[in-house]
Amino acid sequence: MEVKRLQGAYLVRLEKGEEVIQCLGQFADAYRLGFATLTAIGTFERVTLGYYDPEAKAYRNKGIEEGVEVLTMSGNISKNKDGERIVHAHVTVGCSDYSTLGGHVVEATVGPTLEVIVRTAATTIRRRHDTDTGLELWDLSSLETHAI
Repeated sequence: MEVKRLQGAYLVRLEKGEEVIQCLGQFADAYRLGFATLTAIGTFERVTLGYYDPEAKAYRNKGIEEGVEVLTMSGNISKNKDGERIVHAHVTVGCSDYSTLGGHVVEATVGPTLEVIVRTAATTIRRRHDTDTGLELWDLSSLETHAI
């Protein structure tokens, strides 16, 4: 992983074989991010996508064990109630037959590269468990703002 800081943002280049969610979590810890948004393009060697089933209150996962083009990936970084950073990302990928698939990024391994732009904010957003959905949702009532 290579990181360059810009004004209010970071350019993060992940290398072949790196695990996306794990590396972005390590980056968020190293730079002590309280909240950020992210966008990315590149490739995955393999990816596991998740689809949230609201009736079951659980994700259904689908593994793609071939190289795919990351057409767009977007998401955010926040903290859980214990202060651990959470990387939440969704992706649309293009397959070799020109079909597309998308969903929650459960795990993914970088192909030749993944180019990520992380935009930070002077705030911390925490997630809390929502019993109605079974999801960890933003708790905007506990928003913490920080001086720039």
